[in-house]
Amino acid sequence: MRGASQAKWVVAAVAVALAATACGSSGGSSSSGEADSSGMFSYQSTEPQHPLQPANAMEVGGGRIIKNLFRGLVDYDPATGKLRNQVADKIETTDSQHWTVTLKSGWTFHDGTPVTSQSFVDSWNWSANTKNNQVNSNWFSDIAGYQDVHPEKGDPSTDKMSGLKVVDDTHFTIDLTAPVSYFEYKLGYTAFSPLPKVFFTDPAKYGESPVGNGPYKFVSWEHNKAVTLAAYDKYEGADKPKNGGIVFKNYTQAEAAYKDLVSDNLDVLDQVDPSDLASYKNDLGDRAVDQPMGGITSIAFAMYQDGWKDADKAKVRQGLSMAIDRDTITKTVLQGSRMPADGWVPPDVAGYKKAACGEACTFNPAKAKELIAAGGGVPNNKVTILYNADGGHKEWVDAVCNSIRQNTGIECVGDPKPDFKTARDLIDGHKVDSIMRSAWQQDYPLNANFLRDLYGTGASANDSQYSSPEFDQLSKAADAATSIDKTTDLYSQAEAVLAKDMPSIPLWYYKVNSGYSNKVQNVKFDSFGDPVFTQVEIKK
Repeated sequence: MRGASQAKWVVAAVAVALAATACGSSGGSSSSGEADSSGMFSYQSTEPQHPLQPANAMEVGGGRIIKNLFRGLVDYDPATGKLRNQVADKIETTDSQHWTVTLKSGWTFHDGTPVTSQSFVDSWNWSANTKNNQVNSNWFSDIAGYQDVHPEKGDPSTDKMSGLKVVDDTHFTIDLTAPVSYFEYKLGYTAFSPLPKVFFTDPAKYGESPVGNGPYKFVSWEHNKAVTLAAYDKYEGADKPKNGGIVFKNYTQAEAAYKDLVSDNLDVLDQVDPSDLASYKNDLGDRAVDQPMGGITSIAFAMYQDGWKDADKAKVRQGLSMAIDRDTITKTVLQGSRMPADGWVPPDVAGYKKAACGEACTFNPAKAKELIAAGGGVPNNKVTILYNADGGHKEWVDAVCNSIRQNTGIECVGDPKPDFKTARDLIDGHKVDSIMRSAWQQDYPLNANFLRDLYGTGASANDSQYSSPEFDQLSKAADAATSIDKTTDLYSQAEAVLAKDMPSIPLWYYKVNSGYSNKVQNVKFDSFGDPVFTQVEIKK
């Protein structure tokens, strides 16, 4: 599959981490009866924040839809966790800096046009260009010439990255600015999807009615209600759909989604809301799902606000973290559906380091008060936690605030916004007064994804606008390392910088707590926390 020995062992090492999570699941169903291959099923979703363009979905509402509309060079086998080729026939390198891609022939977009090398190169160049305002544009920053299409200031000097060269319809080359040992794994992210020629005629119009190359094709988008996809009968990938399509059904309240699931008015749930965690296994029986996944919930500080900028405020942030009784909250409010976090990287992700957060993630009210006082106290002796009210977060936000209030005397209140898009727009606009909910599900199973992509200076997911030269230097060295072991070790050192600066407070690691209706079967979840959409079967 890959010609260079280095690429092989890098991929194998990371695959072990993903496979450990994928194989450690419980719940899910096997086929037990005849299935209707033309039947459609519904899935709990939220309104996409942005137009449906591959590099413009960082949140799950749009991201899961994009994942089903498109296939890139590679993705991850949900059964084994191993990297598998999709459009790529092979991806080769001898030095982790210069890569040659060979495509399979026969792939088409949903409009019937062929998927070629140009489809990838044009897509990546457009998505990286600062003029096009794509939220995931920095995913292309490893590629030579990125700074020319995405300068820190001013307009691009060109519309093409020098590191991308089309050889012919089935071959192109990628030159990076420096070696990145895990670059092939990053290529599994949806931002690296190809785009058809029709996209470039009107990207905005396309975003409302996208044409992809994945297992499902776009049917309709009824804003704030549902997005409907239908199976694509000419799909060339390894994971051909066993159903006729998906309705991504919007819910503004997680409790309402659960009620619909129990009454068979919704087929597959995203996550069980906190108020139903205690009963969902009894309610659903063998249709209940409970398994680990690569994700974390944190609360992040608005580091751009004057009250959090001073160096001494790191002590205050550490103190607030120590005031939170994670163990009690996860056992009671969250009914054991989460695992207390001891760092910023979840277990089973390559590079996880036990207790990376140190004592700052250990419940210690006395030390919490001491550190808060030493750091000059909390601005106005009050913190607020911004969150989206449609995601079932109220209970745990209230519990975190109660823990802070009771153990420090600092006033803490939740700051709910009606839906995910409203909350994200405030966060993206850097209009958070104090603290914000921050959750992350892995894009690839390496600690870099939970560190550089969230806390690197200028990273698109760096909501707090945290910036540390020490963290950035270690991240840069990690990316340039020639082995996965060296990469993960250097990123672990970067994680130690977070423990010192505390730009966010790790709360708990995710588990998939979900379920499905009596109308479907063969429902399984991968380590990314997503259903394996193509494998869901509708009972006859």
